[in-house]
Amino acid sequence: MMVDHSRLERCLKPRSIAVIGGQTAATAIEQSLQIGFDGPIWAVNPGRETLGGLPCYPSVADLPGAPDAALVAVPAAAAPTIVRELAEAGAGGAICHASGFAEDNDAGARLQTELIAAAGDMPLIGPNCIGIIDYLDGAALWPDEHGGRRVETGVAVITQSGNIAQNISMQRRGLPVAFLATLGNSAALSAADLASGLLADERISAIGLHLEALGDVHELEALARKARERNVPILAFKSGTSVLGEQANLSHTNSFGSPDVLVDALFTRLGIGRAHDLPTFVETLTLLHVHGPLAAPTLTSASCSGGEAALLADAAGAAGVSMPELPGSTALGLREALGPRVHVRNPLDYQTFIWGDELSQQQCFAQLLTAGSDLHALAVDVPREDRADPEIWRGTLRAFIAAHTEHPAPAAVITSLSEGLPEEHAIELVEHDIAPLHGVREAMAAIRIAASIAEARARPALPLLPDRESDTSPDHADRKSARVAQTDEDSAKRMLAEFGVSVPAGRVVDSAFDAGDAAGALGFPVVAKVVQPVLAHKSDHGGVRVGLMTEDEVIGAVSAMEGTGTQFLIEHMVTDGVAELVVGLRTDATFGPVLTLGVGGTLVEVVRDFVSLLLPVRPEELYEALRTLQLWPVLDGARGRPRADVDAAVRAITAIIDWATAEATVSELEINPLILRAAPPGTADGEPTEAVDARGAVAVDVLLRYAGAAQKPAEKPVKELR
Repeated sequence: MMVDHSRLERCLKPRSIAVIGGQTAATAIEQSLQIGFDGPIWAVNPGRETLGGLPCYPSVADLPGAPDAALVAVPAAAAPTIVRELAEAGAGGAICHASGFAEDNDAGARLQTELIAAAGDMPLIGPNCIGIIDYLDGAALWPDEHGGRRVETGVAVITQSGNIAQNISMQRRGLPVAFLATLGNSAALSAADLASGLLADERISAIGLHLEALGDVHELEALARKARERNVPILAFKSGTSVLGEQANLSHTNSFGSPDVLVDALFTRLGIGRAHDLPTFVETLTLLHVHGPLAAPTLTSASCSGGEAALLADAAGAAGVSMPELPGSTALGLREALGPRVHVRNPLDYQTFIWGDELSQQQCFAQLLTAGSDLHALAVDVPREDRADPEIWRGTLRAFIAAHTEHPAPAAVITSLSEGLPEEHAIELVEHDIAPLHGVREAMAAIRIAASIAEARARPALPLLPDRESDTSPDHADRKSARVAQTDEDSAKRMLAEFGVSVPAGRVVDSAFDAGDAAGALGFPVVAKVVQPVLAHKSDHGGVRVGLMTEDEVIGAVSAMEGTGTQFLIEHMVTDGVAELVVGLRTDATFGPVLTLGVGGTLVEVVRDFVSLLLPVRPEELYEALRTLQLWPVLDGARGRPRADVDAAVRAITAIIDWATAEATVSELEINPLILRAAPPGTADGEPTEAVDARGAVAVDVLLRYAGAAQKPAEKPVKELR
């Protein structure tokens, strides 16, 4: 829906509240009073004189004014009428608490449609949600328990799940939650809508989105762009699996582009961090609140145990967090603070010589904080108070806080176990701009995610391609209604060649004897393929013969394939390749055009080494993507192998993308393999160069599914099937 942002701001930051319903509504009144809401709260119930200790108004029309926000806690059947009355009264927005809508059955879906219509352009949150809580200004349209506290600044958390929201509110990890919202069915407002409405509040340090479904990716893109402008990091926790478009799964790369891979590609493009579990989600939000995105995933740490130091090092390596060597000045200062018996390195085991000596610890930690890493961490777990005396450990925390006050570098305290830091200490650390991170694995994941946000934001934003569904032109309507047809390989290669993609020299023939003549003219060795009828995977049907060295071999091979095909493509065989890639393009119903690159040839489904990118992409992103492949050492000339012409590969992939984008009707394209020849002498390893030889990358096999109404004919007509 088109969001009225002025009304949405009123709803999210209300100065007046209406609560409509019975006992559930009374609970919401109690919650708002407990959290300290100081504006008017108007209760509406025609059958009661009071509700939650407040006098009741018989109807919305009887209210003394238009509420900024209203909790509608009535049965589902009555909700549309109440919502309509609120919209007509000029309310800022409504939160519909009731269930029994589209999540239930068809009747509920019809009722939800009625609810949306009743709201009109008034912001509507829900239905089937608990509500919202503003911990900054003290407003709780929330008819249930929660564990939050008033804060002056903090993160916003938006989730479709009421239970997840309650769990986050109950965390004891020191995370300051400034705003908590549940969306339920998200009938009218999406997570992106609510997050966008919160960006105007400078007290919001970061936004966390728990998404069960992505929704409109272009809404997320708009949110990410706005958040980047406001310098507010966004973190997403995407659970569940989205559904791909109902297209035939013909190509290898189509099966590789799983929803989760594409979610990663989307978030990377948009500069949205991604957590894969709830604890990491909470820890990363804490880190983002205290320090924001990290310029790089570098860490310097100290602990009084070699075992803890090893845990940190192992977890850092697994997460892609670097623990660089200590600078000379830092190492010298630590030696002076710790004495000759401590081996000074990163991670630092400062041992127990200074344990319990706060001043000495402070001196040690002050030196550690000069290391210049993007994060400096103290590893410590505070004992439980009911069975031990934690005072010495508290002294260690005091020493670290004091050192940080003296040297305010980015700092954190990392515990080995999630319960290793009592909440009061975590809150105190946050107040001193030190991030409390619970659990080594979660801490390292948070560091890596925080750095990934900065890495993505350092690149100029590249917009996603527009949604083709918004194209209302007659040509697009014709293409959309046309059946999706698979084009024969020869025609597909001719179209690609027009855009500069190198393909083998070849001829289409109708008989085995013509095939022999064509092979003699092309030069040996050759490949023979069935080109009609069109087959998705020709080798599975015995429709390919490779390495044919004489005309007799060609005649024999094509004769054997005449039971499978009626026309044949004879091509000169590329024999000087040093590597093979698979290049796939397809249009996903949610994500739009998707590019997949990976190990090609016969190993494509065995090795399953691939990377997916959302279009458009820049050439430098293609180089970066190729470097992430396990195949990269082969492409880069490992162990004396000739280095592949990666520059030619990038030019070919770019040309393929340009062609598919210009056509705008390609449903699915796969080139497997794209054979790479050796790079010309003198080219830099993996760095873009000027074009040297366009034939350094050759599209040897092409599968194309193409909207039939816009399909280009081949230069010479393809004979009808006999």
